[in-house]
Amino acid sequence: MPSEEFFAEIDRFDDFAGIAEPGNYRTAPDDWHVVIADIVDSTSAIAAGRYKDVNMIGAACINAVLNIGRRKTIPYVFGGDGATLMLPPGLVERATAVLLGVRDLAAHRFNLTLRVGIVPVARIHARSGARVAVGKYRLSRGNELAVFSGGGIEVAENWIKSGNDFVPERDPGDSIPDLSGLSCRWEPLASQNGVMLSVLMQARAADDVANATLYRRLIEDISAITDRAGIKVEPVRDANMKFRWPPRGLRAEIDATVGERNRALHALGLYVNSLVQWALDRFDITAGGYRGRHYRSELRDNTDYRRFDDTLRILIDCEPEQAQAIEELLEQQARRGDFRYGLHRSDSALMTCLVFNLDKGEHVHFVDGSDGGFTAAAKNMKAK
Repeated sequence: MPSEEFFAEIDRFDDFAGIAEPGNYRTAPDDWHVVIADIVDSTSAIAAGRYKDVNMIGAACINAVLNIGRRKTIPYVFGGDGATLMLPPGLVERATAVLLGVRDLAAHRFNLTLRVGIVPVARIHARSGARVAVGKYRLSRGNELAVFSGGGIEVAENWIKSGNDFVPERDPGDSIPDLSGLSCRWEPLASQNGVMLSVLMQARAADDVANATLYRRLIEDISAITDRAGIKVEPVRDANMKFRWPPRGLRAEIDATVGERNRALHALGLYVNSLVQWALDRFDITAGGYRGRHYRSELRDNTDYRRFDDTLRILIDCEPEQAQAIEELLEQQARRGDFRYGLHRSDSALMTCLVFNLDKGEHVHFVDGSDGGFTAAAKNMKAK
């Protein structure tokens, strides 16, 4: 199998619990590279109420790379205030340029500092004792997401944050990132059960097999708490999907996607486009591949609210009593030394969208708890 096709050729799994099955992973080739992108001091930006901008830049890192390569060959995980990706050898140079372009965009249009680090997989395998293991989770028809295990992603993140050895500093030149398909037009998703709970968990066992056992048991235990008759805990449902005009997130979309176009004309175009989308959604009209209520149904199926990249991240719309039970469960596990965890409670969630091909149902929607979500949960985990 050619190295460039590594991710495309991995067998997919359909049940998210498959993240806890070692057989679902393949070790990454040594000639691939791990990308870690994160916003420096994102907690301050979030404290200033800028969590939508933070999510937008995190998603932009993914979108910029997908728009220059074959989407089915590039593994990625959205992290809220950043992203994790892997690059095949033939894409490293171009991807570095567009990621540095996103870094400049974050600085100049959003006043955010984006750190981008790129680590060779060979270096991780040779010097850390960890490995970069990759799996493919089928989110929905036509939409497959990466999951990472083996400890290699955590190693790469620690190396990047501890120095500049893996942080490219060259001028991106004229590499304006293509962010077409990136949008954030839906209103905040109000909790239907009382609490939007952002949960981060890291198993701390001695090896991958033992960690997999811990994750499998934890997923089952959380499901036992949330699987009550009549209670749905998915954060995106028809009842909380609100589209108003003009969308509150449109300014961030304009700033991210304007490129070299005339800003006023680009903004006008997006205002008109979003008005058309509002009308199609409101009156269930089909036009140009957009099919009103059908899109809503696909969107719910295509929502990425569970992720794994050496850290398990889940957003749960639960009752206060369920949130308390989940926290007690995790605290019990933490006292035994099995897990590190962090939580954040909010009353709503935010959605950032990547739209590739409406006719084929190829669009992915990242959700994060409002008021910081997974970033705040990570801060809570570090405090513990």
